Amino acid sequence: MTTSSDQLQRLAIPAEKKLRRRSGPVIMVSIAGSVLFGATAVFLFTRHNDNKLISTKSAGPVANIAPAPIVPPKSGDAVLTVSGYIIPRARIEVSPRFQGTVKWIGVKKGDHVKKGDLMVRLEDDEYRSQYDKASGQHALAAANLLNAETNLIRQLDLAKNNVQSQQVLDDARRTRDAADAELRIAKSQVLLAQIYLDWCIIRAPIDGTILEKLVEPDELVVPLSFGGTRGPSTALVSLADLNDLQVEIDVNEADLSKLHLKQHCRVSPEAYPEKKYTGFVAEIAPEANRSKGTLQVKVQIETPNEFLTPELTAKVEFLAD
Repeated sequence: MTTSSDQLQRLAIPAEKKLRRRSGPVIMVSIAGSVLFGATAVFLFTRHNDNKLISTKSAGPVANIAPAPIVPPKSGDAVLTVSGYIIPRARIEVSPRFQGTVKWIGVKKGDHVKKGDLMVRLEDDEYRSQYDKASGQHALAAANLLNAETNLIRQLDLAKNNVQSQQVLDDARRTRDAADAELRIAKSQVLLAQIYLDWCIIRAPIDGTILEKLVEPDELVVPLSFGGTRGPSTALVSLADLNDLQVEIDVNEADLSKLHLKQHCRVSPEAYPEKKYTGFVAEIAPEANRSKGTLQVKVQIETPNEFLTPELTAKVEFLAD
């Protein structure tokens, strides 16, 4: 019994050791709580000061400033600037009316021509022969008509004296009418041959400048293409009036609200940026280009001169009304 009590006493933990072990964790918890409390206090204090600073700033004069009003553009100010290409309003390619061979060409690139000036001659031997033939048939028909009319007059006189029968008189009238019809046919053949002869002479359809010479003498030309790149030429020359120029522009669909027909514009060629020309919106295409999201617009240049060259770039400023 005594032995058991001694063993229990040896296993018991002394009181001072219990106190040390119990006080250690408590002190640690207290320290941790103090640190957490201090951090919270600092955070709240900082947040409070920040809120006061924000409140102070928002209460300042900035809060009382109204947004600036939108000022509309003044008349004559540019509302949109776009680049495009200078083009003639009408470019004409002169083609033959039938297949033929160039006999002579009297113009070259850059020449100025007036309406009606002779530019090209085609070989006309065949058509001149047809004209001579038609003229001979016309003369023969005229002679037959004259003879038929003379015979009809004679038959009328005989019929009055009851010398000839009515049948003979009717035949004379029919012969005269047939001769008259043959004369009209012959006259139309002469006119047709003359038209072909006239078509062998190519004249300028407008006042303008030769942009390109497309054929040479002795070259075969046709009115329609046979396909391919090695066929005969289908045009003789191309020309345009360089006093009637436009600027062709592709305008983004987002900018279309800034444009309208007859709107005034200011044009300057990229080659001569100091040159300024007045113009106006002459054409807005009725259909857009879906793939590019653009609409074609043409600006008419009012007073073009030699500084504006077709196919060069020009800058266009669309002006406010």
